[in-house]
Amino acid sequence: MMDDVLTYLEEHYERHLEDLRTFVRIPSVSTEGQHAPDVRRAAEWVAARLSSAGLTDARVTDTPGHPVVTASWTNHPGAPTILVYGHYDVQPPDPLERWDSPPFEATERDGNMYARGVSDDKAPMLIPIRVTEAFLQARGALPINVKFLFEGEEEIGSPNLGAFVRDHAQQLQADFVLSADGGMWRADVPTLTVSARGLVALEFTVRGPGKDLHSGRHGGSLHNPLHAISRMVASLHGPDGRVSVEGFYDDVVPVSPAIRADTAALPFNDEAYLREVGAPATFGEPGYSTLERQWYRPTLELNGLWGGYTGEGAKTVLPSEAHAKITCRLVPGQDPDRIRERIEAHLRQHAPPGVTVTFEESRHGAPAYRIPPEHVGLRVAREAIRSVYGQDPLMVGMGGSIPICDTFRDALDMDTVFFSFAVGDENIHAPNEFFRLARFQEGARAWTAYFEALARSVDAVVTATR
Repeated sequence: MMDDVLTYLEEHYERHLEDLRTFVRIPSVSTEGQHAPDVRRAAEWVAARLSSAGLTDARVTDTPGHPVVTASWTNHPGAPTILVYGHYDVQPPDPLERWDSPPFEATERDGNMYARGVSDDKAPMLIPIRVTEAFLQARGALPINVKFLFEGEEEIGSPNLGAFVRDHAQQLQADFVLSADGGMWRADVPTLTVSARGLVALEFTVRGPGKDLHSGRHGGSLHNPLHAISRMVASLHGPDGRVSVEGFYDDVVPVSPAIRADTAALPFNDEAYLREVGAPATFGEPGYSTLERQWYRPTLELNGLWGGYTGEGAKTVLPSEAHAKITCRLVPGQDPDRIRERIEAHLRQHAPPGVTVTFEESRHGAPAYRIPPEHVGLRVAREAIRSVYGQDPLMVGMGGSIPICDTFRDALDMDTVFFSFAVGDENIHAPNEFFRLARFQEGARAWTAYFEALARSVDAVVTATR
């Protein structure tokens, strides 16, 4: 039944691959102001690509930050409607010296494409656009109604997408969200992600003297901010890795016995994991396996610590201030604002006399998300994955965060189904990010199967969303 669409995808694969090369060459780094023109250029490229796929209403809409791109095909009354979500912004490529090829050139070797953002999220979000084009060109119509929403701020916490979604709620209304962002757990094991941890971030500064001082003249008489901040961040965890912040675990919803059993049954062992990441041993909250700690337990990580002189050679200085960045991954039950307040209170309590502590204003936070296990969109995803890989996918969690899931549920009353063909080992956010090009076609076949299977599930969709 899908032969005409799949044939189109095969015949136009090389052209679509060139599209991907063009897309990843745009350095759409959302966190750096110098790349703001590049982020806009990427948005305009996405809108043009949606138009060339056959969508007549593709547009770029400005926000107080980076633009949002939307488009739709809703010419099938009575059919299910999905909102396809993805993001075209990328992380900074640093450290550049650790890349084996330039991060914004589409370098192909060993069946992979290497470039910043190719796995997160440019190749995965391009797949549903390809499939939409294939249906429209091969048949003149889609079997379902599809709306597209692509943002340029996911990598900085989607600070403006929430307002956009609320302001355009009627335009974006659908039965549920199908996310091209996310990823499979392993390349050799078909999986579906059914949960994502939440996120909270904070940055703080410890100040001592009003200016940098000579360490010979003033050392030993004033509190060194670097010493102070080191003791403060060390106090955030106990020796066993458990977070020491008072109340941090109070609202955590425990991992169910069923989830723990399913996770234990996955093909995973610590030894292989340690070889993959190049670490000598695992470490973390006692009483939980590595996967449970990565997917279903909250964490607090120190992401950056700096101050004083870090150049070549020595400089005898007592620095006036020191800085740190922290992020927490949260689980169901934890409120990002409450967790931030508890961490700030802990750090103030552990600041020694002779220094002051100030916190940067931050809106970078999102609660955890889990899709209901009986959701029709998840059932259709299982069917689509089975049609491509010949086996049922395993259900897994995501250690990272997709902040917009909470907004979709809150503003649109819509759940999010993760349906990405990136893989967790593709160096996302790290040097030498890559995407397996075989999955550019596998994903297209799966999205094609998804559209067809969802069209056959119209009664279940109506019942689920009534």
